[in-house]
Amino acid sequence: MGKTGYFTHRDCWKHDMGRGHPECPERLDAIEDRLLLTGVGDALEHRDVPLATLSQITRAHSEAHLEYLEELHQRLVADEPAGGPTHAQLDPDTVLTRFTLLAARRAAGAAIAATDAVMAGEIENAFCSVRPPGHHACREQAMGFCFLNNVAIAARHALEVHGLDRVAIVDFDVHHGNGTENILSNDPRVLMVGFFQHPFYPYSGTEHPASNMLNLPIPAYTRGMDVRELIEAAWMPRLEEFAPEMVFVSAGFDAHREDDLGQLGLTENDFAWITSRIRDIARRHARGRIVSMLEGGYNLDALARSVEAHIRVLADL
Repeated sequence: MGKTGYFTHRDCWKHDMGRGHPECPERLDAIEDRLLLTGVGDALEHRDVPLATLSQITRAHSEAHLEYLEELHQRLVADEPAGGPTHAQLDPDTVLTRFTLLAARRAAGAAIAATDAVMAGEIENAFCSVRPPGHHACREQAMGFCFLNNVAIAARHALEVHGLDRVAIVDFDVHHGNGTENILSNDPRVLMVGFFQHPFYPYSGTEHPASNMLNLPIPAYTRGMDVRELIEAAWMPRLEEFAPEMVFVSAGFDAHREDDLGQLGLTENDFAWITSRIRDIARRHARGRIVSMLEGGYNLDALARSVEAHIRVLADL
C-alpha cells in the first residue's frame, strides 16, 4: 500500500473553456506525463473518484448556487440539438459548458474520497489532480475559473462527518483564495493561512479578515527565499498553536516565476520546501493527514515540475 494517494478522473478533462484559455485540460496531461516520465506515479496509490453529492456540496455552498449551475447546464443540454449556445459565460474568465458541472462534481468528489481514505488510515496523505479548481468559488458564486470550492467542501466534510475539531487550510496560489475565505470565515474550527500577490486578482484578502484567516499579501516579484521567511515567521507559529487534526492544501503553482498569470518568483524547490513545512505540522499534530487539491498553475512545464516536487515531499521520495 502506498502512503500517498493520487486522485484523478477523466471527467476532469471534459471541462474545456475554449481555445487559448489558460485553465485547460492540457494541465492535467502535463502532470500525468511528468509523473509517468519520472516514475513518481508508480509510487502512488491511484484511487477511484466518485461524484460529490448534493448534501456534501451544500456544506459549503447554498442550494441556490447549485440550482443556478444546474439550470445553466440543463439549458445548454436542451439547446444543443437545435444548434444553440455551447457555453454560458459567468464572468470574463469563467465559462460553463455541458461538461463543467460533471467535472466540478468529480473534483469535489475527489476531495471527499481523499478525506475519507486519509481519515480511515488507508493512506497517510493525498494529492488530487483535478479541475476545475475551486478556491475562488464562494458560497453563492462561481468566479475565477472556479465553480465548486473543493477544499471548503472537504474541510467541512472532515469536521461534520468525521467529527474533527480543528482543520487547517494552507493556500499557496498566486491569487487570494477569496471563495474559501468567504465560506469559512469565523468558523473557529478552521484556520486558513495563505500568501498571495497583492494588489492582484481578485483584489481581496486585505480588508479586515476574520480572526481565523491569516493572509500574507506580498508584492509582485517577491522571490522564494523572502516567501519562506514570511511563512516561517507568520504561518508556522499560528499553525503550531492551532494544532490541526488534518491539513488541507489549496496547491496553486502559478506563483512560479515561469507562470505568466502571476508575477511572483517561486520555483519548484520553494514549493517542495513549503510542502515539507506543511508535512512537519501534519506529522506533529495530525498523524500526517494531508489532502492537497490542485488549484492554479498555467505554464505547463513549470506546473508539471512543481507538482512532481510537491508529491515527492508528500510521498517521501
